[in-house]
Amino acid sequence: MAITAAQVKELREMSGAGMMDAKKALVENDGNMEAAIDWLRTKGLAKAAKKSGRTAAEGLVAVKVEGGQGVAVEVNSETDFVAKNAEFQNMVSGIAGAALTVDSVEALADAQLNGKPVSENITDAVAKIGENMTLRRMEKISGETVSTYVHNAAADGMGQIGVLVALTGGSEEFGKQVAMHIAATNPAALNETDLDPAVVEKERQVQIDIARESGKPEQVIEKMIEGRMKKFLAEITLVGQPFALNPDVTVAQAAKEAGAEITGFVRMQVGEGIEKKEEDFAAEVAKAAQG
Repeated sequence: MAITAAQVKELREMSGAGMMDAKKALVENDGNMEAAIDWLRTKGLAKAAKKSGRTAAEGLVAVKVEGGQGVAVEVNSETDFVAKNAEFQNMVSGIAGAALTVDSVEALADAQLNGKPVSENITDAVAKIGENMTLRRMEKISGETVSTYVHNAAADGMGQIGVLVALTGGSEEFGKQVAMHIAATNPAALNETDLDPAVVEKERQVQIDIARESGKPEQVIEKMIEGRMKKFLAEITLVGQPFALNPDVTVAQAAKEAGAEITGFVRMQVGEGIEKKEEDFAAEVAKAAQG
């Protein structure tokens, strides 16, 4: 029988299961709501869904490169213990491999892994391991050469920070050096052109206000602003930063010496931008004791 969107919505609200799982449950049970709920419980999917409200800010970033194309994927878990779990690591590695074949995180959720969608692999892992997990994001980059670096690696190609660097010319080894630099300095953009104009304008206004507080003549103020903005842009753009392996030259100069042009980069860190809930451990234990 045909399953309607309204039925799927109702089952999702009743069970907390994901859209694809709810739809499959209804299809398997000819639209019978109670039977579909039992089906979800039997598969462990309803149980897994109950964990979806928990904050998942730990996990792993995985990077993979194939044929001049690189991808970084973040899969989150609730604790860093899960990041050390071999099953979780294998799943994340598989998801990163699947990401090479798609162009968005939405498409990645539907991509096939082990004979089922990536989203179902994650749901199964939630039910088995007992923690909320989320496929948070992916970013792709391409170039003549794509180099990688993983900081605080938990396994091959995955860890707390993953970096991809695309080059024209140069070498993979130089690209890795740049990737290590990016992991350490976290530049806001490749160059001034790639910066958000709003960020630049906000800083300019701050520097104007600071300079005018000095009470110096307007000509002097203009030079002060120009110098401070130049320093600001050098600090936050990759090509303007002093190269970590040789601070006497900028990254742009180091690239020129290596016969390379840096055409892009991706830096992804586990949990960045996620607001972590601070737990009161004593209160948590007391709550558990009360049942």
